[in-house]
Amino acid sequence: MNKNLLLIFTRNPELGKCKTRLAAAVGEQAALNIYKFLLQHTVNITQDLPTSKEVHYSVAVRNNDIWDETIYTKKQQHGDDLGLRMSHAFLQGFDEGYENIIIIGSDMYDLTQKELEEAFEALETNEFVVGPAQDGGYYLLGMKRHLTALFVNKAWGTNTVLADTKKDLIGRVVKFLKIKNDIDVYDDVKDIEIIKKKFLTHL
Repeated sequence: MNKNLLLIFTRNPELGKCKTRLAAAVGEQAALNIYKFLLQHTVNITQDLPTSKEVHYSVAVRNNDIWDETIYTKKQQHGDDLGLRMSHAFLQGFDEGYENIIIIGSDMYDLTQKELEEAFEALETNEFVVGPAQDGGYYLLGMKRHLTALFVNKAWGTNTVLADTKKDLIGRVVKFLKIKNDIDVYDDVKDIEIIKKKFLTHL
């Protein structure tokens, strides 16, 4: 069995129910189209990754979508908030025997397969790996063992998450990756040329 597991958390791509902060600026249809584009990018950078891979759906598992069942195991997220949902996914992975587990979302345009491979390599010599996001959260979290503190007492979706996470990791062996920009609001996409050309010509 592969000792490495990648968890991908995704929202079901439905009009008016994803990227709502982005939609406030560009419209619901454009926001949905951008999110579908980001989902496909996430497939592109993960499908050939030499690890086990799971897609965890926010609302309901979908068959015959962009996530190939021969590559990705599909699961439903469980928990009352993001922290509990992530915690459940990590615990399940460790219970299944995986040694190194990394979680990412599905809204990163400047994340690459090589960087994911480097994150798993970092877990060979570190207890934890964190990818800080410019908005004060993180775009990647990896660990060799479950640490409950990382998933509780956080104001998820705010700019305090990374700082609070760093406090939980004091005294631990941690690798911090490059700061990157996940896509939540218009400012996050306005300078990405391919997204502007494909989806924002109406603005």
